[in-house]
Amino acid sequence: MTDSVTVGEAAAPQPTGPTEWINLPDVADKLGVSISKVHQMIRDGALLAVRRDGVRVVPAELVANSTVLKHLPGILTLLRDAGYNDEEALRWLYEPDATVDGCGAKGLGGDRAREVKRRAQALGF
Repeated sequence: MTDSVTVGEAAAPQPTGPTEWINLPDVADKLGVSISKVHQMIRDGALLAVRRDGVRVVPAELVANSTVLKHLPGILTLLRDAGYNDEEALRWLYEPDATVDGCGAKGLGGDRAREVKRRAQALGF
C-alpha cells in the first residue's frame, strides 16, 4: 500500500522572524535614551535583545516610533516566568499565527495584543 498525498494540502507554516534588526546604539537613538538605559531595559525585561553575529540586536517590530510596544514588558515577564530564555521568547513571538496578525510580535502592535497576552499567560499553566 502506498501513501497518498492530498492535492492542495497546505504545508505546515514555516517559522518567521523579525523583518529587520536594530543594534543597541540605534535603539537608544530611536527611543531618545542613553545606551546605558537600553542595557537597563534589557536587564529589567522591558526589551528583548539577542545576539546575531556577535552583536546584540533588537527586532525592529518591538520598537514602535519612539517607544517599546506597550505590552512587550508584560509578555516578556510571562514568557520568562514560563521558563523561556530570550531565544525561546523570540521564537514564540515570531511563531506563525494568522489569528494574531501573522505572529505574536505583530499582534502586539495592533488590535490583537490582548489575545497575545492571554496566550502567553496560558503558557504558565
